[in-house]
Amino acid sequence: MVRIYHNTRCSKSRATLALLEQHVGTYEVINYLDSPPSTAELDVLLNQLGMTARELLRTGEAEYQSLGLDDPALDDATLIAAMVAHPKLIERPIVVVNGKAVIGRPPEAVLAIL
Repeated sequence: MVRIYHNTRCSKSRATLALLEQHVGTYEVINYLDSPPSTAELDVLLNQLGMTARELLRTGEAEYQSLGLDDPALDDATLIAAMVAHPKLIERPIVVVNGKAVIGRPPEAVLAIL
């Protein structure tokens, strides 16, 4: 099953979804701003992406600054908790296929795991 963590307001996310429509028969769309991933789900996604929590953060979001997430002393658990509470901080889109995940920036990056 192919799954995309999608934000309808994001042009890269919409472009990635369009690629999935062209290349995949069935896929699941998770509007992660409405249904944020849990701490456990984020842990799994980070493992599938091969990324740290800090690497998955959107540093340009207002919440990043207001929550002081630029503090290098913050551990992954704290950063993950911030993303669960403020899903806008999660880099997007994330596509998961057969236990592998990739961020669709650029959208064509997802083709590597399809």
